[in-house]
Amino acid sequence: MKTRFLGNTGVRVSELCFGAMTFGGKGYWTYVGQVQQKEADELVNTAIDGGINFFDTADVYSEGLSEQILGKALGDKRKDIILATKVRSRTGPGPNDVGLSRKHIIDSCNGSLKRLGTDYIDLYQVHSFDPKTPLEETLGALDDLVREGKVRYIGVSNFTGWQLMKALSISEKQNLERFVTLQALYSLIARDLENELAPLSLDQKLGILPWSPLGGGFLTGKYRRGKPRPEGARRTDPTNQFLQYDEEKGFDIVDALEKIAGSHKATITQAALNYLLRKPGVTSVIIGAKTKEQLTDNLKTTDWEMTPEEVARLDELSKPPRVYPYWMLERLSQDR
Repeated sequence: MKTRFLGNTGVRVSELCFGAMTFGGKGYWTYVGQVQQKEADELVNTAIDGGINFFDTADVYSEGLSEQILGKALGDKRKDIILATKVRSRTGPGPNDVGLSRKHIIDSCNGSLKRLGTDYIDLYQVHSFDPKTPLEETLGALDDLVREGKVRYIGVSNFTGWQLMKALSISEKQNLERFVTLQALYSLIARDLENELAPLSLDQKLGILPWSPLGGGFLTGKYRRGKPRPEGARRTDPTNQFLQYDEEKGFDIVDALEKIAGSHKATITQAALNYLLRKPGVTSVIIGAKTKEQLTDNLKTTDWEMTPEEVARLDELSKPPRVYPYWMLERLSQDR
């Protein structure tokens, strides 16, 4: 598998990142996946054998169980892996068991290190913005963790453009560690970040790490226009979804993916992932396979490349609405 630099760093990671959100299946996360240790061991070994050296999780996934299972599955292979986790979400009942305060960040980092069975985290990401805590406090705490050797690099997830740019400016002004990656929702049916966050990431040299690249399973091809929905799947009930999409438009995209995949002797899933690897700024696409069969299929994504013409066809078909001021700026730029 090919590798790419992790943002503006000298570290190289695989084009696919294995996301361990499906590990554990505890509490709220049951519907995402319930992969237990034995199955996780097999998936992790299959991923590594397939060339993946980048793994992602979070302290909140299955209430910490995902980190614990992933850490055990990696075992003595940890030294060859770029390991990422996240902090921000509620991890306990106390008033300080949530957010991006210095206290919660340091406590959470120590907890993650213990559960993962490691003494350092390669990429420590803030899971989303915390409006209650000054960015200076958050960035100062993250900087301390890097200087202590507990964290190698820091990243961000689920920020708006102004929040991310403000954080980068504070880091530059105060000579603090700087975010090197943006983990964001990105797929053929969710291209909103192309309005602001993708151009920002390119300008500031942040690596983009797409999460939910298959639209919660929609872009695998198992949901088709006019056909019954599979039982027990995440989008069996389209009205009860964390991620909402225009399904009619999505069906058209799946049809186009099927044609493109056929010309490369690939699958619809591979085509959807391959498309993202052709987009500017993308470092590694996060996949979340529950079975060895799914993972084996995903790993073949990097065996081929979608042509520029095929990418352009999907770009046009999946083009998101241009909201103000982007449509105006785009029009005005044509005058120069």
